[in-house]
Amino acid sequence: MPIALTLTATSYLPGQLLTDSREKIVFAGRSNVGKSSLLNAISGRKLAKTSSQPGKTQSVNYYLVADQNWYLVDLPGYGYAKASHSQRQQWSGLLEAFFRDVSGLVAVCVLLDARLPPQDKDLQMIRFVQENGFALLGVLTKADKCTQRELAAKLTIWESILPEPPVVTSAKTKKGLGTLLSTLHARVEAAKAQPLG
Repeated sequence: MPIALTLTATSYLPGQLLTDSREKIVFAGRSNVGKSSLLNAISGRKLAKTSSQPGKTQSVNYYLVADQNWYLVDLPGYGYAKASHSQRQQWSGLLEAFFRDVSGLVAVCVLLDARLPPQDKDLQMIRFVQENGFALLGVLTKADKCTQRELAAKLTIWESILPEPPVVTSAKTKKGLGTLLSTLHARVEAAKAQPLG
């Protein structure tokens, strides 16, 4: 079942990042991993711009889950080789500021292309999330582009790397979207139930 998402803030510079303390779940992943397509699939409408060219998302985008009162935060894709050096530096500074100053961060969903073996940039992101003490959730995308055998093989690999099995999804067929949404909601509710301080 789709959830109602409303784009409430777009931040291109560190000074534009929200200081709102409401709970947040982050979508992070390599350029062209399908973050925008997955956002559109779980919202049931064309919310985020998609493109066959990677690097479409160049800002930190805050989507409010209205009935749950928390944010789904879409980060710029990493590993986009055609971006200029200055552009990569700007994105890097933006992400550093986000993770340094963010409040209410419940989990970081690292989106992983189900067709590919583990990529260095993905492993670096996973290490960053774990080393900084953030909760990690792996999400395999584009599962519809794999055979069952290929998908099973990739799952085995990722299960040996991640702290828990990843959620397998497809924006095209809607596979795994219900599982993903229920997992996100459960994590937010658990965070809300924790006493402050």
